[in-house]
Amino acid sequence: MTPAPGWDGAPPLAVVVDLDDTLYPQAAHLAGAAADVGAAAAAAGLDGARVHAALLRELAAGSDRGGTIDRALLAAGAPAGDLPALVPPLVAAFTAHAPTSLTPYPGVAQALADLGAVLPVGCLTDGNPAIQSAKLAATGLLPLLPEVLVTDALGGRAARKPAPDALRVLAGRLGVPAGRVLVIGDRPGKDVAVAAAVGARAIRVRQGEYAAAPDEPRAWAVTGDFPAAAALALAAVGAQAAVAG
Repeated sequence: MTPAPGWDGAPPLAVVVDLDDTLYPQAAHLAGAAADVGAAAAAAGLDGARVHAALLRELAAGSDRGGTIDRALLAAGAPAGDLPALVPPLVAAFTAHAPTSLTPYPGVAQALADLGAVLPVGCLTDGNPAIQSAKLAATGLLPLLPEVLVTDALGGRAARKPAPDALRVLAGRLGVPAGRVLVIGDRPGKDVAVAAAVGARAIRVRQGEYAAAPDEPRAWAVTGDFPAAAALALAAVGAQAAVAG
């Protein structure tokens, strides 16, 4: 964790959190979804184990890239000409994966509760709305996130972070100007960048798939876990309240 600078200027009026690899380890969901795809591939007469293994490799190379199932099928030996018929049911299997439980990182639930006692809290997450909704339900964190916005619901992949429109919409739902939110997320190129795009600040949580990504753009602070990030957010609010008092 790098020391946070002092908070100067107007204090945050709301906190916006990311979901995947910020509140829970996304690898758990990807593993289950990949297993479902492997089972669907076997049902379609393919080598399900080989497709499953190929998909895990593709996801490990970058889970938010498009076309992962297409590439996995090719790597598993499926003819390119068969992909138009093979891909849709496997995508449907991936999308339909609904885990019964996804365990949040330690301390996340309490940290969200502590934030929510002081500030409005919302969640801004990229991805297929059905998939993201299933993830949130499985974490058990929905009662602590009064406002949730899946960016893809506003315009597909083009609406994903760091595009700023979704953050502006969510800030409006939280009743605050977009520039007065504090974003907490794991990815500099998305979470930190979307905050910068609306003139807000961000705390980067260095964990999950992108833990080794460089700090570009730079966040206001970097922590090793979500509870530490929440503590910094509360400290920023408390420091400003003390100054105002």
